[in-house]
Amino acid sequence: MEGKLILSRHHESDWNKKGLWTGRRDRHLTEYGFQKAGDMGLLIKDLRIDQAFASMQVRSIETLSCMLNVCERFEVPTEHSSALNERDYGDYTGKNKWDMQELIGEENWNKVRRDWDYPIPNGETLKMVYDRAVPYFLSNILPKVKEGKNVLVVAHGNSLRALVKYIENISDEGIANVEVPFGGIIIYDVDDEGHIISKEVRQTESNVPA
Repeated sequence: MEGKLILSRHHESDWNKKGLWTGRRDRHLTEYGFQKAGDMGLLIKDLRIDQAFASMQVRSIETLSCMLNVCERFEVPTEHSSALNERDYGDYTGKNKWDMQELIGEENWNKVRRDWDYPIPNGETLKMVYDRAVPYFLSNILPKVKEGKNVLVVAHGNSLRALVKYIENISDEGIANVEVPFGGIIIYDVDDEGHIISKEVRQTESNVPA
């Protein structure tokens, strides 16, 4: 019997709270982020967790730690990889999202945030994130699921969007409509190729100026 694949986004960092594009910059969770990460742990307390993965960034590591502590899963093996890191926002890193919306216009702003292969100066497209996150998923995460383990992955809005695109066979155009919300848990049953068989979403109320 194959295990469950559990995806979760880190919760609010100090730059999320300020509405800044964070990307590869390392920022800690806020007090609210820590609180809600604990609530996210409660959402999966009924599940066995056999293995956990997170990015190399502190906000995802802190979220994972909070979730596992609340679940009282203190001995879960954990692996960290930069392949799961957030999208590099290049020259937009540290910029206020709403100021940038006014500067570059609504249409371009939406493309920056949502589109599949829309460039950012000196940064990454979602396609580039996909090209590093999905191979890591296939080589390191999926085999654990196929062994029958329940695997928790805590990462970032765009690295998770990349994984969801693969898992759910979403088109390049369709991915613009996909958002992995703060406070949300996605629980998948997947086939041998890592594609969706079934999906359950659990959500704790979260108010983050994403």
